[in-house]
Amino acid sequence: MLLKNYTSHILAFSKCLILSFFIVLTACKTETPHERTIERGKIADSIMVVSAREEASRIGAEIMRKGGNAFDALIAVDMALNVAYPFAGSLGGGGFMVYRKANGEVGSIDYREKAPIAATHDMYLDAEGNPVDSLSRQGPLAVGVPGSIAGMFAIHEKLGSLPMAEILQPVIELAEKGYQITDNQLARFQNYASVFDKVNGKETLYSIGFRESDSTKIKSGDLVKNPQLAETLKRIAANGKQEFYEGETAQKLVEFIQNHGGIITLDDLKSYEAVWRKPIISNYKNLRVIGMPPPSSGGVCLAEILKMIEPYDLKSFGHNSVKSIQVITEAERRAYADRSFFLGDPDFNDIPIDSLTSKDYAVKRMTNFSFDKATPSSEVKHGVISGYESMETTHFSLIDQYGNAVALTTTLNGAYGSKLYVDELGFFLNNEMDDFSVKPGEPNMFGLIGAEANKIEPQKRMLSSMTPTIVEKEGKLWMTVGTPGGSTIITSVLQTILNVAVFDYGMQEAVDAPRFHHQWLPDVVTFEPDAFGKELLDTLSNKGYEIRQENSVILGKVDGVLVLPDGSLEGGADRRGDDTAVGF
Repeated sequence: MLLKNYTSHILAFSKCLILSFFIVLTACKTETPHERTIERGKIADSIMVVSAREEASRIGAEIMRKGGNAFDALIAVDMALNVAYPFAGSLGGGGFMVYRKANGEVGSIDYREKAPIAATHDMYLDAEGNPVDSLSRQGPLAVGVPGSIAGMFAIHEKLGSLPMAEILQPVIELAEKGYQITDNQLARFQNYASVFDKVNGKETLYSIGFRESDSTKIKSGDLVKNPQLAETLKRIAANGKQEFYEGETAQKLVEFIQNHGGIITLDDLKSYEAVWRKPIISNYKNLRVIGMPPPSSGGVCLAEILKMIEPYDLKSFGHNSVKSIQVITEAERRAYADRSFFLGDPDFNDIPIDSLTSKDYAVKRMTNFSFDKATPSSEVKHGVISGYESMETTHFSLIDQYGNAVALTTTLNGAYGSKLYVDELGFFLNNEMDDFSVKPGEPNMFGLIGAEANKIEPQKRMLSSMTPTIVEKEGKLWMTVGTPGGSTIITSVLQTILNVAVFDYGMQEAVDAPRFHHQWLPDVVTFEPDAFGKELLDTLSNKGYEIRQENSVILGKVDGVLVLPDGSLEGGADRRGDDTAVGF
C-alpha cells in the first residue's frame, strides 16, 4: 500500500514537472518578439525614380536606361512634371536639389525664386500697415523671379552627360501628345477653374472644360495636350538658358506679367543665377543626413530636431505612441521657433547654422521638456545664441545605375502658384513672394511666422520649407527622400526617416504611415484624420496638447528610394497622391 501511494506521488510529481515545463516553453514563446513582415514597394535592381506622376517617373527611368545619369534624368523628370503636374511643377517656379555622387561627393544647388528689383518691404501692406493677403498670394504681384530653367542648366553643365535636346525630347512629345487626367487632377481643375478665370481675365487651358457651365466637359482619363509649352521647350532646347532669361520666351514672359500689373522686368530675368551651396551635414545615431542649407529651412530644422530627439529611446516608446509623439512634437515646436527668428537668405543674413545644429544647443533647447505636460508655445521663444544679432510643391527622388542619388524639391508655393497662367508659353507662375515675411510677426499662407531675417528685399531669396534629403548609413548611400506640403514638409521627411531608421519600416510603409505635425505657431498638433486612436489623442489632450484632426491638411506626399541590404532599390510612392515609382 505504501509502495503504491509512493508510486502515485512520483507519477503526479512527474506530471507536474512536465506540465510546468510546457508552461515555461509556452511562456517563452509568447515573450519572444515576432519578426514583423515588411510590405515592400516597387523593387528594382539598379534604377529607380519616384515622382508625383507616372509619366514623369517613366521618362526619367528611360533616360537612365539609355545611358543617361541621375542628373540627366532629374532634368527630364522636372520638365515632365511641368507638363503632367501643373499643380506644382512649372517653369514659372524654382526649387532645391541635394545630390550624392557614386564616389561619395555631396552637394546642393539653390534655384529658389528671387524678389524683383522693384520689390519693397511694405509692398503688401495697406495704408494702416496691415498685410493685404491677396496681393502676395494671387495675381502678378505675388510672382517671384523664376529659377527653374537656370537650375536645370546649371545642373546639366556641371553634372549632366546627355545633350539637353535629347533629355527634353520625350518631355516635348508628352506635351504634344498629351497626358491622361487622373481623378485627383480632375477634381482640382474643377475646383480652381473659376479662380483661373478670375485671375487671368479670360479662359485658360486649365479652365476650359472644367467649369460647370461648359457644354463640353473634360473627364477623368481624357488626354490634355499643351502645344504652347511644347513650343517653349523646343526653343529652350535649341537656345539654352538664355532663351528663358533673355530671348523670345523672356520677352513674352515680361510683357505678359507687366500687362497684368506685375513688376518683373527683363533685368530681373537677366540677372538671375542659380547658386551652388554647401549642404547641411548632420548625424543621427549611425546615420549621416545630407540636407539643403538656407534659404531652405529644411536642412537646418531637420538637423536640429534630430539632435533634440537623439537622446530618447523612441523604439522602446513605440511607433506613434504617446511618448514618441511628445518627444517629436516638442522638438518640432522648438525648431520652428528658431526657424522663424534666425533663418532667411544667407546672402543677406548671417545665419548661425553651426550653433543651431550643435548637440549642446539641442540639449539646452529640451531642458524644459516634460512627459507630464505640453510646453505651451507661448513659453517657447527662439533660442539664445552668443554673438548673434538679429501647399504647393512637388518632390522626386531617384538613384541611377552608377550609384548617383538625387533628392529634388520644386515648387510654385500655393496650388497652381499665383493662378496666373501664361497662355502663350503654357505654364503657371509662382506666388513665392508670400514666403517672405510680408510683415514680421504676421503669418504667411501656411501659418508660418517670419522675422526681420526674412523680410522683403530686392533680389533676395525667400525662406522655404523644402527639405530634399539624402541619408547615408555606415558610410554608404541608404536613402533619398523628400515631399511637398508647405510647412509640413520638414516634419513629414523627419517621420519618414525615423520610420525606417528607428521602427524598421520599409520605404513604402514609411511613406504611407500616418503622420502628425507641429510648427510652434499656431500651437496645435495636426493629425491625419482617422489615423490615430481616440485613447491616444485623449491622453495627449489631457497633457495639454491641442489636437486638430478634422479638415486637417494632407501632411505631405513623400517620395523616397531605399537601398536594401542586397543592393537592390525600393521605391516608396505616397498613397496620398498619384505618385508612382518606376524602376529597372
